[in-house]
Amino acid sequence: MNKLIIALVVIGCLVSVYVLAQGTRKRGKPSTRAAATKSTKKVAGKGTNNWRKLSSAEARIVEGCGTEPAGTGKFLKHKAKGTYTCTRCGAPLFDSKTKFDSGSGWPSFDDAIPGAVKEIRDKDGHRTEIRCARCDGHLGHVFRGERMTRKNTRHCVNSLSLGFQSRPLAEAFFAGGCFWGVEHLLESIKGVAKAESGYMGGFVTKPSYKQVCTARTGHAETVRVLFDPSVVSYEKLARRFFEIHDPTQVDRQGPDRGPQYRSAVFTTGADQRKVIDKLIGLLKKKGFKVATKVETAGVFWPAEGYHQDYYKRTRKAPYCHSYTKRF
Repeated sequence: MNKLIIALVVIGCLVSVYVLAQGTRKRGKPSTRAAATKSTKKVAGKGTNNWRKLSSAEARIVEGCGTEPAGTGKFLKHKAKGTYTCTRCGAPLFDSKTKFDSGSGWPSFDDAIPGAVKEIRDKDGHRTEIRCARCDGHLGHVFRGERMTRKNTRHCVNSLSLGFQSRPLAEAFFAGGCFWGVEHLLESIKGVAKAESGYMGGFVTKPSYKQVCTARTGHAETVRVLFDPSVVSYEKLARRFFEIHDPTQVDRQGPDRGPQYRSAVFTTGADQRKVIDKLIGLLKKKGFKVATKVETAGVFWPAEGYHQDYYKRTRKAPYCHSYTKRF
């Protein structure tokens, strides 16, 4: 009798351990992903901040909200055609067509690329500060009502806050499960200048991969796509996104489960939102129960270095992403 009781207790314990293990596996990474990242686990909890390292002068402006002396900036009299970008994160900010000579002593633009710049009330209570919407870096101030251009707006920007690309650039943000596969399949499209894995949509500053994996930061594994709109349209990129992942799955993609793997598109403006609404409408008419969430793009946190170009570096193939014609 005693042997029977002991046997039943042992069996009960084994069943409990099995159930607990299964529950943990559903909430965490699948074995394929876990094995791939095992060698880098020791650095996963440090937090991510993989933007360009700033010089002391740039840091004083971008991170310390400083102002460079009037008339000294390298972009003050710059007249090349292209895109002015954030010196820290590389996000497109201003089209060269919007640049004008204001006589103020700082580069001036009468318009910004949609969704690229955010405005906040300055600490002095009078001026309006402008910051990069992707990394929150300080750019300068915006003034309205001066009647210097037809748009009646002047973005007064520090040259040290800027970079420059000689071709037109725009950005898009897609989340569709493991960012390795989304990045790999989007960066091969002609017209894409760069695809970068990272995190968006959450509320934790400088989230690490380890933190995002807890599903408690609100972030989704997201890919930022920098592209030349004169070569490839946003709609073409979005169509490809809906065809390289399953947009009907809720908080998962294949074996990867959790809200960090949700299907989402982070739009930078009304034009992008219109395109996504149109494509989701087309998919629904075809009978797809689309679960993709459409959210406004915010700060983009680049993922740790070992996540970037993962499949290109390892010469492996995506395990949960492939092309499926849906349109």
